[in-house]
Amino acid sequence: MYKYETIVYWSDEDDAFIAEVPQLAGCTAHGASAQKALSNVNEAIKLWIDTAHEFGDNIPECKGQRLMLA
Repeated sequence: MYKYETIVYWSDEDDAFIAEVPQLAGCTAHGASAQKALSNVNEAIKLWIDTAHEFGDNIPECKGQRLMLA
């Protein structure tokens, strides 16, 4: 599990929980439950980091371990 700050919230528009990682531009995922959104965003973080490595992009260090459920 990655330790990037993650914000999880319910979206009526998407009819799903959304998990966003503010430090990683565009890194989001969704799921039918908050736990599933978190699981999915961890996979999205891995893919984001793998892609950054592939293109030689900078990977931000984790700022903290906060988890927000809204």
